[in-house]
Amino acid sequence: MHMSPLRILMLFAALIILIVVIQFGVVSVAFGKLGLSSHSAYLLLVSTLAGSMVNLPLFSIRSDATAATPVPPELSKLPFFRPAPFTGKTTIVVNVGGALVPLAFSFYLIDHHPLSLFQIVAAVALVAVVAHAVSRPIPGVGIGMPMFIAPIAAALIAILLAPEERAPLAYIGGSLGVLIGADLVRLKDLRHMGAPVASIGGAGSFDGIFITGFVAVLLA
Repeated sequence: MHMSPLRILMLFAALIILIVVIQFGVVSVAFGKLGLSSHSAYLLLVSTLAGSMVNLPLFSIRSDATAATPVPPELSKLPFFRPAPFTGKTTIVVNVGGALVPLAFSFYLIDHHPLSLFQIVAAVALVAVVAHAVSRPIPGVGIGMPMFIAPIAAALIAILLAPEERAPLAYIGGSLGVLIGADLVRLKDLRHMGAPVASIGGAGSFDGIFITGFVAVLLA
């Protein structure tokens, strides 16, 4: 399977961050709040890292752009960087580590914690509104947003809606809220970006979906 230099660099950076957070016990603190053992927490993170290298194609949309968006200079200078050719269509893919793993874990938490439908829907909807408001399409990159706004919102909303179950609700609201508000709702914006490929879940473990859920649990 071909891997771009950018994805390789991001994978190495993710491994470094993983080592650091494990060293300081952040993983155990965060996922301990969710009732996971250290072994289960590390397995979840390893699944995220491994899944970040896998994109599953979903469908293609016709782009309004007549040419590909210029690649940012810092990416074009990477050795052996070869952007995919732009053919007038944008292929939408879903990243396993950045979207499917957090999605599956969110449903696991819903099944294992006494949260009402109202609490879940309200948390996801409110975080989705926040994520949509602060996210922006970035030409040549994708959908970007400030890293900590959505996690803080998810933690505060979870504390207000379900103080006794704030950690799982923070993860669920943060992960699903960002998935909906910053990724799915903004799919229409990708028509104007001239990108040959757009990934839901983006850069895997660095994507806002995973980071939001992880940080929100720490803050809750």
